Amino acid sequence: METLILGWYVLVETGSVLLLTLFASLLYLGTLIAPMFGVVGDRIGHRAVLCAMRAFYAVLAATLMTFALTGVLTPLHVFVIVALMGLVRPSDIGVRAAVVGDTMPSAQLMGAMSIQRTTSDSARIAGALSGAGLVAMLGMGRAYLVVTGLYALSVWLTWKAGERAAAMRHPAFARASPWRELKEGVAYVRRTPHLLAMMFLAFLFNFGAFPLMNGLLPYVAREIYRTDRTGLGYMSAGAAFGALLGSIVLSRYGGALRPARTMIVFCLAWFALLLVFAHTSGPATGVPMLIFAGFAQSLAMIPLATVLLRNSDEQFRGRVMGLRMLAIYGNLPGLLLSAPLIDRFGYAATASLYCAVGIVFTVLITLRWRAALWRHDAPSNTR
Repeated sequence: METLILGWYVLVETGSVLLLTLFASLLYLGTLIAPMFGVVGDRIGHRAVLCAMRAFYAVLAATLMTFALTGVLTPLHVFVIVALMGLVRPSDIGVRAAVVGDTMPSAQLMGAMSIQRTTSDSARIAGALSGAGLVAMLGMGRAYLVVTGLYALSVWLTWKAGERAAAMRHPAFARASPWRELKEGVAYVRRTPHLLAMMFLAFLFNFGAFPLMNGLLPYVAREIYRTDRTGLGYMSAGAAFGALLGSIVLSRYGGALRPARTMIVFCLAWFALLLVFAHTSGPATGVPMLIFAGFAQSLAMIPLATVLLRNSDEQFRGRVMGLRMLAIYGNLPGLLLSAPLIDRFGYAATASLYCAVGIVFTVLITLRWRAALWRHDAPSNTR
């Protein structure tokens, strides 16, 4: 809801696709420090870290709400607040996944991650459909009152989640240097082929696919489809609905699939569907393609997270997920490069280039780590 509201606000107030991509890029500003959130999570517990992060979101949302209600909000305020939020938000997915890993047996991780995704995907649908309506009905300030309340509620719900504290499991962590722990985590990933391959694939997804699925949707809605924020809401909801369907399918049948193989196949399908989406001319054809792309996204991303959690040593789990969040840094060059490319060659050509790069490098990564990703007996393909 928040990303939709602010993305539309920036595009309307500035009329600049460059500033829109800058806004979207700021949401990933903290990717470089994401591994340290994993270190802290391994020390004091992932649930405590996640609660602190979400309390920070609530404070920032309340600040933006105050600016909007007093009539002093400007795009500069939005950029500053989003930059602060972007220092923390990239680590949210990884820490949340680590909490799931702390509470669920290995054999149930695929189903657990799928169910976790169904809750976030259904929330994205509700947020996409209600965000535009709330702004139109209540104004931005009062709409942000709802956003702030939801963040406050998320702090309480996160605290209610059970967790075995990492610091209790591994008391030696409290005596180690954080930088030494981080170096140990990096070395662990580098010497584990399937984990290293997953990191490269995660970077590729964030460079080539997510800018098209998230950051550039306001541009497509306004400049190509010639629709308003309501149309943008339907587009975002379509992608989330497809992802929800994929999560439901995996929650039911994921145990019968080989995770790494499933991820590779649906990664290729994801890029192919985004390539088709890039050449649609209106919501009537674009939204169905986003539904299919969202479905493929779930069947690529959930197995990736499952492989990382299932095949990581418990004492390194937070750091592995923190390094996986570092791959979100791919959004920054992906988004920032897209603006000049769109200005020069157009959206369809730029999106086609991104999808082609995604398909080619997915194949190359699979060939490079074929033994770790494609063989039936590989750890990454354990059912």
